[in-house]
Amino acid sequence: MKIKKRYIVLAVLAIGLFTTCHMEFMKFRQSDAKTKTAFAEKGLPGVGFQDYETAGQPMHFTVYGNDTLPLVVLVHGAPGSSSACLDYLMDTALTNHACVVALDRPGYGYSGFGKTERSLAKQAAAIKPILEKYRRKKAVLVGHSFGGPVIARMAMDFPELVDGLVIVAGSIDPALEPHYWWQHPLDWRAIRWMMPPAFRVANQEILPLPEELTDMLPRWKEITCPVTVVQGTKDNLVAPGNADFAERMLTNSEKVEIIRMEGGSHFIFWSERGLIIQEILKIINR
Repeated sequence: MKIKKRYIVLAVLAIGLFTTCHMEFMKFRQSDAKTKTAFAEKGLPGVGFQDYETAGQPMHFTVYGNDTLPLVVLVHGAPGSSSACLDYLMDTALTNHACVVALDRPGYGYSGFGKTERSLAKQAAAIKPILEKYRRKKAVLVGHSFGGPVIARMAMDFPELVDGLVIVAGSIDPALEPHYWWQHPLDWRAIRWMMPPAFRVANQEILPLPEELTDMLPRWKEITCPVTVVQGTKDNLVAPGNADFAERMLTNSEKVEIIRMEGGSHFIFWSERGLIIQEILKIINR
C-alpha cells in the first residue's frame, strides 16, 4: 500500500511539474491581442503583426512606425521573444525616426514555439525576409545577448542589407562561452520534457554556440558596416570580455564604438534603453 501511495505522489508531482512548465507565463511571450491593447492604452494605434514562412521555418514579428523611415530590427536573447523589446516600439524617441520591428526568433514566441534551430546561419536566413520587405533607406540591427551573434551573422551573410549593428551584452567570443556541467544532462530525453519549452530551446541552441562562434571567427573581417557594442562591466551572464573581442575582430568596420557601462548588468538592454536608442540613431544619421 505504501508503494502504491508513493507512485501516486510521484505521478501527482510529475503532472504538477509538467503543468507548471507549460503555463503561459513560462513561455516568455505575449499574445498579439494583449500587445495591441498595451499600445492602445498608451495612445499608440497602428501596431502591426505579421507572419511568414521561409525554408519551413514559421516566423512572427511585431512592427510599429512609418515604413518609409529607416528600419530597426530588434533581436532578443535566450529565452525571450518580441515581447522583451516592446518598450522600444513604444518609445517615440525611436519610432519618430524609424520603422521598428521586434521579432520572435525561431523556437520562441510564435515562431515555431518549442522547435529549436541550432544554426546561427539558418536563424539569420530566417530573419532576412524582414530586411528585404522593410529596408528602405537603412537597416540597423540590434541584438541582445544571444541576439548579438545572430545579427553579427546577418552582417556577414547579407552585407548588402545591413547598414549597422548595435550589439548589447552579446555572446560573440567562443573562448568566453561558459561550459556548465548540467547543460548536457538537461538535454537528455528523460529530463528535457520536464523543462519549460522556452528554456529547453535556450539550452539546445546555447550548447552548440561555441562551435558556431568558432566557425564565424575568420568572417569578422567581412563586417564593414558601423558597429556599436554596449557591455556592462558587471554582467554575470555574458563575460565583459566579449566587448574586447569585438574591438579586436572588427578590423574592417566603417566605425567601431565600444561602450562599457560601469557596474552594468546583463539587463542593460532595458535599464539603458535611452542610451541604446541614442546609439541606434547615431548610426541611422551617419
